[in-house]
Amino acid sequence: MVQALIRPARPADLEALVGLLRLLFSIEADFAFDPARQRQGLAMLLAHDGAVVLVAEAAGEVVGMCSGQLTISTAEGGFALLVEDMVVAEAWQGRGLGRELLTALEQWAAARKIGRLQLLADRNNTAALEFYRKLGWQATELICLRRRC
Repeated sequence: MVQALIRPARPADLEALVGLLRLLFSIEADFAFDPARQRQGLAMLLAHDGAVVLVAEAAGEVVGMCSGQLTISTAEGGFALLVEDMVVAEAWQGRGLGRELLTALEQWAAARKIGRLQLLADRNNTAALEFYRKLGWQATELICLRRRC
């Protein structure tokens, strides 16, 4: 495992985070990369009390990110955390940074007594699905539907 600092993202990290989202959206069929929109969404997450953006910093640069935002779950009778984005730069993949980011996100959630984390993953991204499976994430019978308004 490589030495990396896992820390909350700062506004100064925005451009690096947008670059990581470019990589993530290049493998997700449902989303198109639009740097202005991604920058706006990231800025909103950074400013929102019910959200967290964590980064992995190695060799003086941001090389990974993981974000989450609170939702209210009637099934849990409390908060759940929706993992919004999870991505590590290609050159840094396979070194444990993704695991470290998700562990830090779980710790953030546990400190707030959040009982469940959930995420969406592209069904064709077998590498990501295997990564999550190895970390103990379980598939559900639920599917995601969406509608633009």
